[in-house]
Amino acid sequence: MIRFLWVTAVAVPATIWYVSRILWAVYRNAPNQRCVCDWVPKKWAQVLLRAAGVRVVLENESAIDRDAPQILVANHVSWVDVLTLAAFTPGRYVFVAKKEVENILYFGRAVRACGHVFIDRQDHQKALQSLEVAKKKLEEERPTVIMFPEGTRSATGELQPFKKGAFVLSIQTGTEIVPTAILGSRAVMRKGSFRIRAGTVTVRFGTPIPVANLEVGKRDQLMSETREALARLLAAPTHSDN
Repeated sequence: MIRFLWVTAVAVPATIWYVSRILWAVYRNAPNQRCVCDWVPKKWAQVLLRAAGVRVVLENESAIDRDAPQILVANHVSWVDVLTLAAFTPGRYVFVAKKEVENILYFGRAVRACGHVFIDRQDHQKALQSLEVAKKKLEEERPTVIMFPEGTRSATGELQPFKKGAFVLSIQTGTEIVPTAILGSRAVMRKGSFRIRAGTVTVRFGTPIPVANLEVGKRDQLMSETREALARLLAAPTHSDN
């Protein structure tokens, strides 16, 4: 609990400061607004991870292509997953985040201003509209789009069933998928708990899965292939286990 209080003491002023940087750049329509939106979230997440005593190890970082759009599909067991990917995903990225984040005062506004996409998991039609926004970003801005296909954090650490949105988006845009395993984050902070423990989180980028010429009718096949690839990445030992 002491570490949680310390992280909170760091997070509140850090969030206010970095959110203010983004909103001020948006308000002024600053010429470096895009640059601010690229580096500020990374710096903010790194500050919070450092306060939590989290060390991050990246494996197969070269799987992320800074010059081409990709869809990064990751497992999700902890809020630490979001911070880790925000801090260390190479190049430009856009999160597809749950709608509830948008309702966080000022923070949600800054997240939207930087081009991240909110998805309403309770409204199918609005969810489809959000995927159309993500599709347009992939086609026009060519970032790495980060998605958690389980839709919510796993309480047990086991992979939950995947939702189809990421795979439909991948096929529609011809964008390859990068299965990405996040290991160690549940030991730092579990779902439903305020206890934070120092530790090491490993982000293991898998071999990209191409989707060229794949039809939308094959989305279930692509989803199954991605889930199996992610499961293998999660099962492989980390360097610390050897």
